[in-house]
Amino acid sequence: MSDPASSRPARAGDPKEPRGLLERVLEFLHPGPDSKTELIETLADAEQRELIEPESRQMLEGVLRMAELSAGDAMVAAPRMDLLDIDAPYDELLGLVIDSGHSRFPVYEGSRDNIIGILLAKDLLKMQRAPELNLRALLRPTVFVPESKGLNELLRDFRSNRSHLAIVIDEFGNTAGLITIEDVLEEIVGEIEDEFDEQSSDTGIYTLADGTQRVAGDATIAAVNGSFGLSLPDTDFDTIGGLVAHEHGRVPRRGEAVQVGGLNFAVMLTRGGAVRWFKVTRVPDDALDA
Repeated sequence: MSDPASSRPARAGDPKEPRGLLERVLEFLHPGPDSKTELIETLADAEQRELIEPESRQMLEGVLRMAELSAGDAMVAAPRMDLLDIDAPYDELLGLVIDSGHSRFPVYEGSRDNIIGILLAKDLLKMQRAPELNLRALLRPTVFVPESKGLNELLRDFRSNRSHLAIVIDEFGNTAGLITIEDVLEEIVGEIEDEFDEQSSDTGIYTLADGTQRVAGDATIAAVNGSFGLSLPDTDFDTIGGLVAHEHGRVPRRGEAVQVGGLNFAVMLTRGGAVRWFKVTRVPDDALDA
């Protein structure tokens, strides 16, 4: 019996099939680096030599770094979770769904720690035509994962059980946050824009669906001043991320918030030891006076 691989037709006039990205990378790496750091440096060198595209290098680095991350590193912290109360009136639930723009929501009963299921926004709309529907009957099962669960394993779970959202719990069984399949993929491919984001300019400042701003960590302080009508100092720091880290005493972690110049900078995403995105809101006047 002939080898199935050998019976595969070849391209006419082409003695060899085009080499794939992985084959080219493996060929370049021979005889191979001795550490992950060396491998990342080698990939950067491959990009400089135009053996791979910049986007491919970034994705390969993302895959390598993701192997070291856990659900706790990429989750949205519990205080920043958008939750729905099972006992809230329908109009109130619908308003929260519209304002946030999410497609899935954890639903709680009694306290925010008591999550009883996941509600899809499209399922909530069914109650407009059929008010007799019981909201509990529309809930999907909740997936719970520990903070220590590796992102590689979590991605496999998301794909196998066709789930897009999981609740992250700490060592005591309390809700630590939530993580979506988008959060995991962003560790590989970078920030994923969606249809709810409106780019205001090339300054790295975006308007979100709820009217708040998303500001890139590397946005210039001048751009932030211009967008928010402020006069933050820009003599010692070039980027807003650098200024916020200075005011906080260190680079803030995901889920933390820092107040600077009357603005609240909540960390949405970190990467490579720096803040990638802030969600920025104005601090209420009464909170400033307190």
